[in-house]
Amino acid sequence: MTDDPKAFFALDLGTATTSAALVGRVAGRWRLLGALSLPAGVGLDSLLATIVARFATVDPELADDLGIEATAEAATAWPRLTARSTAPTTLAVIAATERGLEPLVRAAERTGWRVRPAAAERLDPLAMTSILLDHEVTAVLLGASTPPSGDERGSLGELAALVAAAAFRRPELTILLAGGMVEQAPRFEATGERVSGVLRAPAATAGSPPGAPLRELLHRARAGRDESRLSFSRGIAALADALDRKVEGIELGIDGAVRVHATPRHGDVEGTVHAATLATAGLVPLEPDEATVDRVLGWSTVRLDRHRMRDRLRDLRLMPWGDTAGDGAPFRLAAARAAVARLVAGTPEISALPPPDLLVVSGGAWAVAPGPAVALAVSDVVRRAAACQLAWDHARLVAPIGTIEDEAERVAVVADLADDLLLPLGSVVMPQGMRPGRAGGRLVVHGPATAAELELVPGGLELVDLPPGERAVAEFQFKDPVRLGTRGRHFAVEVAGGLGGLLVDLRDVPLRLPDRPDRRRELLSAWQHALWAGMDG
Repeated sequence: MTDDPKAFFALDLGTATTSAALVGRVAGRWRLLGALSLPAGVGLDSLLATIVARFATVDPELADDLGIEATAEAATAWPRLTARSTAPTTLAVIAATERGLEPLVRAAERTGWRVRPAAAERLDPLAMTSILLDHEVTAVLLGASTPPSGDERGSLGELAALVAAAAFRRPELTILLAGGMVEQAPRFEATGERVSGVLRAPAATAGSPPGAPLRELLHRARAGRDESRLSFSRGIAALADALDRKVEGIELGIDGAVRVHATPRHGDVEGTVHAATLATAGLVPLEPDEATVDRVLGWSTVRLDRHRMRDRLRDLRLMPWGDTAGDGAPFRLAAARAAVARLVAGTPEISALPPPDLLVVSGGAWAVAPGPAVALAVSDVVRRAAACQLAWDHARLVAPIGTIEDEAERVAVVADLADDLLLPLGSVVMPQGMRPGRAGGRLVVHGPATAAELELVPGGLELVDLPPGERAVAEFQFKDPVRLGTRGRHFAVEVAGGLGGLLVDLRDVPLRLPDRPDRRRELLSAWQHALWAGMDG
């Protein structure tokens, strides 16, 4: 941005969707003035011109104050914050031993790469060379412990020579030397100018949390500083600092997904950020396998055979913006549930962290359903015995803001925009340990404009109308001890309203669904119909 801009564009350029937002300074604060999302491939300048023209038409006086002209030329002149997501590519991860390979693979799999692992103790040089010369492989991570262990040291020189020879044949390869393998860098320098893309990387166990510096370097090596999922992680961290709350973020894209857990800074104590990007957790894989078909069938309320389900997933992959009418929207939400379930299963270290105060979802997969149904979809998969507020990054602002280099400026922009960038979906309260087949207790909601009292039935869902902007206290009195953050019978929980109000989720934690497909569809449909008015499928 310029030193003192009056407005700027925030762009999130995905593989399926191009999202743009116009942000302007109003009364000394940054405010969201307009946003629009269209399929990727739409001309960006025309998209920006459309946003500007609409804003100038709706509020010509403010547009004049900000110096915003409703012309295509003026639209291209404003500063831009740009986050880009790219399709995952393949990274060969190589180490001397299986023991040394495991932390490298774990780090690489959490940065959006498709990983091809290889250990010298398991593969011979010919098999290793075949991997390195495969043109699907665009980068190589060659690593060792720091310092190298005894069982690694004897193979380091031979491994480095093999990778250097492959890099000489394929100069387009990016080579990352991690940990103790950095001492082998002279072997690559000896090849001359032909091998130029060699990066020195920290060990897979270095940093706090372990592996964080290597993961950030792998993110940048794959897609650059403005990579959207790396930027989304920084944006969530800024949101945690701005709101002084524990925040979790889930961004779901067609080619991958990211899960972030951030705690705020307190005085001189730095906040923490745990993040993982999984290529395997995208909305639809390049080619849906049997496991993917099974997972989506498991969440589907639509009766489909396996062949038809696979065809619909392929269609969704080819046309992410199509098939939203009729049963298309519930189908997409079933695919989103399955994708988030893969993300949660692949990030147990984040699930083990303290529950967040706020969970933010982002990505086009959520745009096809109403707020209550989105809240239910997230609650179906992200199961924690806690109370949590849910919100949607509806204008896709979090990732572009995360590209701001200066941390203090990033937090300041988020603090200004917090009310605009988050669309409140409501609050979810999810106790664990209720006994089925008997009365569970009683709930009383005390709010300035909302008062409700209801019985708690184990295994059920209760929805309390609590509009956006309203806060209330939900007082729970359980018959038996349950876990809700702590263990007890009586809890008073502060909750915030949203499009989905207050969702009291009394189902199992983790959620257990019937094995019979017809019974499972019937149960999922009943839950979904209660929160999705007019749903057909």
